[in-house]
Amino acid sequence: MEKTKHLFPALLLVIYLVEMLVLAINPYNRGLWWAENIPVMIPVALLVLTYRSYRFSNRSYFLMAFFLMFHTIGGHFSFSRVPFDIFNDLLAKLNLDFLFPNGRNNFDRVGHYLVGVFAYPVAELALAKRWVVNRWVAVVLGIFAVGFWAAFYEIVEMVFAVNAGSANGTDFLGSQGDIWDAQKDMALDILGAFTVSVLFLLRSPVRDR
Repeated sequence: MEKTKHLFPALLLVIYLVEMLVLAINPYNRGLWWAENIPVMIPVALLVLTYRSYRFSNRSYFLMAFFLMFHTIGGHFSFSRVPFDIFNDLLAKLNLDFLFPNGRNNFDRVGHYLVGVFAYPVAELALAKRWVVNRWVAVVLGIFAVGFWAAFYEIVEMVFAVNAGSANGTDFLGSQGDIWDAQKDMALDILGAFTVSVLFLLRSPVRDR
């Protein structure tokens, strides 16, 4: 049992590494690939290095891995160029034009919604380490953590775009002409955090380790 409980996070790590290496081959733009993948490689490295001191639940690892693998796809194509027509059409049918405008590649917007999954492991960690007293406070902490990261990342995007020049900067920024892109991205980050927070509140008190 002690050996098998490590299989799931190890399998997710292997899948991520294979995907990352495959998508590192002939990306749309090598400089952009690095800019998009370094923010992903850092949390992966931290999760590996801290695994012995703290192991998240399988659900947390799955949620984090899903986002990281999704983001890695965007790093290969650039987010505005990912083949996403089927899902763009589906989003158009949902009439959510305010956040997912029709005629726009919304891969990046879905990615921002998925950023919210990190509220789950943050809440889980805070509760396990007894930094907070109950689930509700843990959930609030997780949502605030995602909101802070959302704002910080938009600043990073702005700085990179200003210094990278027109072509690479525009691709990294991914606004696709929407003047409210940063605000909508942050709103989706927080909305995603609220979504997984419901899942966290409904989970069994027994950790799925």
